[in-house]
Amino acid sequence: MTLAAEVTGKTDIGCVRKNNEDNLGWDQRVSLYVVCDGMGGALAGEVAIKMGVDLMLGYFREGKETGIYPEFGDVGGDLSPAGRQLLSAIRRANAAIYEAGQAKQSQQGMGSTIVAALLQENFLTIAHAGDSRIYRLRNGVLEQLTQDHSLVMEQVRRGLITMEEAEKSEMQNIIIRALGSEEAVEPDIQELIALRDDIYLLATDGLTKLVKDDLIKLILEHSPHLDVACEDLIKAAKEKGGDDNITCLLLRVVEVPWYQRFLNFLLGGGQSWQNSS
Repeated sequence: MTLAAEVTGKTDIGCVRKNNEDNLGWDQRVSLYVVCDGMGGALAGEVAIKMGVDLMLGYFREGKETGIYPEFGDVGGDLSPAGRQLLSAIRRANAAIYEAGQAKQSQQGMGSTIVAALLQENFLTIAHAGDSRIYRLRNGVLEQLTQDHSLVMEQVRRGLITMEEAEKSEMQNIIIRALGSEEAVEPDIQELIALRDDIYLLATDGLTKLVKDDLIKLILEHSPHLDVACEDLIKAAKEKGGDDNITCLLLRVVEVPWYQRFLNFLLGGGQSWQNSS
């Protein structure tokens, strides 16, 4: 048996914002899942998130077609091929977004958070930069797998402020690592063993700042389908004010017989989705 993922995702403008600077996309043919949250004001954030998702998916689609995954910069020897590919894809996207921001006055300073997951065989490789998050629900335990790259969370990690103070801080939106805001970025990469029935949540801070872990866990455990869980998570954030865009992407790890995977390959099967707006 080989592991694969059931997937659903949705982005919502929320209750306050006039435009949506969140984006998400996935392609099960390459087993890549991506969520971005834009920064930069005006429409620059929307440009950055679209470029982020498109470039990430494009890197892996091109690699699958050609068998070549170009490496960008020194990727080191400690990562698996999947980790090297994710790192290179993010570096390529970062360079393109940064160059686009420098080339146009209205887009200077634009950037985006990113969380990405790549499922290959029995391993899930994740990468992130910024304060969008990845959670895992396994055997009744919800765990936050990423650490926010934000000023307040860095202060918490250094013991300068408490978590309670961080949640009330006016500096919550200051991101210290992101896609495209600087010439180079080093995302955090983790390589995990995936297990059947794991549920992974990729989400922007419009969800996680308002919906606490205990409620996330409750919704994931009691929703009959991933689609329902996704809707219920967004609804919960909106009921608590919805003061930001809200995006969640959910994966459930399932076992697929080898012959089904082979049949899907022969028929060109697989599901792909990305926000085109």
